[in-house]
Amino acid sequence: MESFADVNPIALIAPLILIQFILAVIALIDLLRGRETLGPKWVWVLIILFITTIGPIIYFIFGRKRN
Repeated sequence: MESFADVNPIALIAPLILIQFILAVIALIDLLRGRETLGPKWVWVLIILFITTIGPIIYFIFGRKRN
């Protein structure tokens, strides 16, 4: 059994980076497809890109205009 000190830190961080990347790509694709948003699209691009992990989630909860 390996101790915590023997675990590669990249192996712990890689899944989080992958999830953040996937969320950002999906949010940007959704934003650029021409949907109406609550607020200017350029602001949502900044939120999605610079507020890591939670930015895309904020966009999906608050940014998309409901039909």
